[in-house]
Amino acid sequence: MFKTYFLVALSTISVFYVVAWFLIARSRRIAVTPGESVLEPVKTTPLQAFIGFITNFFDTLGIGSFATTTAMFKLWRLVPDEKVPGTLNVGHTLPTITEACIYITIVQVDITTLLIMIAAAVLGAWFGAGVVSRWPRRTIQISMGLALMAAAGLMLMAQFNLFPLGGSSLGLKGVMLYAGAAGNFALGALMTIGIGLYAPCMVLVYLLGMQPLAAFPIMMGSCAFLMPVGSIQFIRNERYSMGAALGLTLGGIPGVLLAAYLVKQIPLEYIRWLVVLVVVYTATRMLRSARAERQAGPAEK
Repeated sequence: MFKTYFLVALSTISVFYVVAWFLIARSRRIAVTPGESVLEPVKTTPLQAFIGFITNFFDTLGIGSFATTTAMFKLWRLVPDEKVPGTLNVGHTLPTITEACIYITIVQVDITTLLIMIAAAVLGAWFGAGVVSRWPRRTIQISMGLALMAAAGLMLMAQFNLFPLGGSSLGLKGVMLYAGAAGNFALGALMTIGIGLYAPCMVLVYLLGMQPLAAFPIMMGSCAFLMPVGSIQFIRNERYSMGAALGLTLGGIPGVLLAAYLVKQIPLEYIRWLVVLVVVYTATRMLRSARAERQAGPAEK
């Protein structure tokens, strides 16, 4: 019965998210007069949809989508650096909800633990997006560069089986539950600067002594509920690329469905190594861009 309520809640959130996205974006464009600054044209390209398809395909198989999407955006210069965090959150929201709806019913976990950790992640995303959406370009470049380096480190830990083994519990109580909620709050906030929640949430769950499989409904449920909340902040502040976000959404949902229903098994070890190299390269470029911004600053003044 709980799983039914959970799926109904996700479906309802999806509808409200789509409506809110449309209404806010429409109101912003109507408000602009010929004498004001011109908004970015809404143009979704096949490349943007392809990026959404590929990144969400591998996200469903456990690779993650934020780091890989950032790398492709940076490689083809599709989205300004300051708009990357918002575009990631806005564009990957509906594919992530689709993914959660498919997999959330597979693994058992304590309901109280699940609800509290999801609520903590949602609050963290709301707080984080409100802050990040107002950051200057260079601050975002530095934050994303460091976040991508952290993501690469977690991927390397997974490749070398360095994650803690976890325990046998399906839920948390007392101090451990508070610790889990605090940790997921922080991870929800960190998602807004472009670091994915899956890998660090898995580490958190393992450290708290829960079964490794219990991480899946927690991390998927957290992302599915927190991403709409954080994304609305970016949409309101127009700190995202609408065309690229639409591309991620339109290409991402079919990618999730294909990976979930048609692909039974795929050798991911070499793909993960490639992703690590790409993420490190992208993080380095992001930090170099931030350095260039700093050097150009005095000249511009």
